[in-house]
Amino acid sequence: MFSSFSLLKKLDWLIISAIFILTITSILMVYSTTHQNSDWHMAQKQLLFYAIGFLVMIGLSLVDYRIFREHSWILITFYFIAIATLIGLLFFGTTIRGSRSWYNLGFFNFEPIELIKLVMVFILAKYFSSRHIEMYRVRHILISGLYLAIPVTLALKQPDFGSVIILGFIWLGIMIISGIKWRHFATLGIAGIGGGVLAWFFLFKDYQKARLLSFLDPYKDPLGAGYNIIQSKIAIGNGGLWGRGLAQGPQTQLGFLPEAHNDFIFAALSEEWGLIGAIILLSIFAFLFWRILKVCLQSQNNFARLFALGYLLLIFIQVAINISTNLGLLPITGIVLPFISYGGSNLLINFIGLGILQSIIIRQKLGYRNEELNIE
Repeated sequence: MFSSFSLLKKLDWLIISAIFILTITSILMVYSTTHQNSDWHMAQKQLLFYAIGFLVMIGLSLVDYRIFREHSWILITFYFIAIATLIGLLFFGTTIRGSRSWYNLGFFNFEPIELIKLVMVFILAKYFSSRHIEMYRVRHILISGLYLAIPVTLALKQPDFGSVIILGFIWLGIMIISGIKWRHFATLGIAGIGGGVLAWFFLFKDYQKARLLSFLDPYKDPLGAGYNIIQSKIAIGNGGLWGRGLAQGPQTQLGFLPEAHNDFIFAALSEEWGLIGAIILLSIFAFLFWRILKVCLQSQNNFARLFALGYLLLIFIQVAINISTNLGLLPITGIVLPFISYGGSNLLINFIGLGILQSIIIRQKLGYRNEELNIE
């Protein structure tokens, strides 16, 4: 048996250091973008979320991750709990910015779609870890797709198309690494395009179509659908090389930049910290991605490898989409910037994933090796 202290010494402190830098960045930017209206209130809440998140990460790192691999009922239970919370939104959810995606818990709004994203990483890692040699069988694509279809359908009901995209990328990414045949991948791609076309004509509402098209020509409706993208680009351009200084960006401080503490926090950071600050932030994320990828490559079993990959995809896709929307390269989807944007749901779920990742790292250093097990 190993003491808790000896296990903690085996944590990947480089990952923790990168997260700590992101934490400081987040607190400063949340304060900068909200201090005029709420003083330190939101920054203090964000600091509390981080404190809870770090404790959760440390606690989960002490738990042997292999219990999730060896006991399928745990993951299935989590899956149905997450699905139940999504169904509950239809009756008890709070509507914010046109989307019924949150439970109002008083102290903060809980967004269950964030939970299902991590649960799907677990489910897919477990499912494909023992079936990678059978990826030529179409039934594995269909069964895993069924796991995905239920939360995707419920997410579309909210509607939350950004989360649907993230779930789809995680599913495809894990299947590709597991060895999906390219003809099956191509078939899924064609089906995805067809589904997108059908959604455009029969599912999307007019305001959603306007939002998707606004990034092509935001000046066509500068005070409506294109307003957010225009203000984001102006804020980024205002930053120049070195930025205007913390809490000194005119677009951010005068309220022209919408959701500066959340969806458009990258634009706010670029305005106040400049191109240099944006590059440093991207470098920290790149370093974090490299460390997680290293865990994936060094994992000693398929479950650990696929979980690390799925968690990497979960973080990377959110970063890529958020920054792309801030730059006007993609339509606005409401995806936040992980570890930076204000909010508890996404942050705490990401820390749970980090805790499992650290558990994998600890067991790697201890030299644990186990045979692959089938789903029970």
